[in-house]
Amino acid sequence: MQAIAAEFNYSESTFVLPPEDPAHTTRVRIFTRQNEIPFAGHPNVGTAFALAHLAERSGKTLGATLLFEEGAGLVPVDLLREADGRVTGATLTAPQPLTLDQQIPPAVVARCVGLDASAVLTARHEPVVASVGLPFLIAEVSPEAIGRARPEVAAFAEAARRFPFATGRSAIHIYARMPDRRDGADLRARMFAPLGGTMEDPATGSANGALIALLASLEAAADSVVALDVLQGVEMGRPSLLQVSAQKTAGAVSRVRVGGRCAPVMEGTLTLT
Repeated sequence: MQAIAAEFNYSESTFVLPPEDPAHTTRVRIFTRQNEIPFAGHPNVGTAFALAHLAERSGKTLGATLLFEEGAGLVPVDLLREADGRVTGATLTAPQPLTLDQQIPPAVVARCVGLDASAVLTARHEPVVASVGLPFLIAEVSPEAIGRARPEVAAFAEAARRFPFATGRSAIHIYARMPDRRDGADLRARMFAPLGGTMEDPATGSANGALIALLASLEAAADSVVALDVLQGVEMGRPSLLQVSAQKTAGAVSRVRVGGRCAPVMEGTLTLT
């Protein structure tokens, strides 16, 4: 599976296996170009979409919610359907509650993403490692700066030596708030993990899930739901719109969801030699 993921050269590749518990839909293993990870966002959304389409081809209809067994835990994925029943996307629920780890100096983050230190905003929070199943270093930047960001591999390598953030993957997820929903979204985001082989990712559901959970923990009322649209992948020419939400109950983030619409891109047969 690792060799196949490296050959495909995508940010992640998923492999669908029989579930350990027959009450669940399937077991899903997820690999980056270099290693297996316990959870991811958009690969789960895409996998649910693909499974639903395969079922439709064989004259079957999957239930409303699929249950994926993964390293981080059980991941429920709700299918999105049009009025005629066609599956158009999916929304997952993160398998773990929000956890916050180390903070990283803003100047270090700025060097990694090729920006001046002043572009990293800290009024709401310092750059912090956050996770709802997979950790990312999350930092806010100014709307004017996010399009200028570029991953600097040498700076990432130096930061990884000094701060073993994001379990060695050294993944940085930056975001900017869009005034008046400019570009049709509440937030713009970009994710860089060059040390793991991903210079930039067009859609990172696990990172945006951690982001909405972090924002809800800091800003939302004690019992409320925060829902935002996040635009990612613009600079890559692969724009992706993600719908993210976090429920807050008795002051704690209790449910994080990430989803969006999907489109088939390609299919084929892989020959193992």
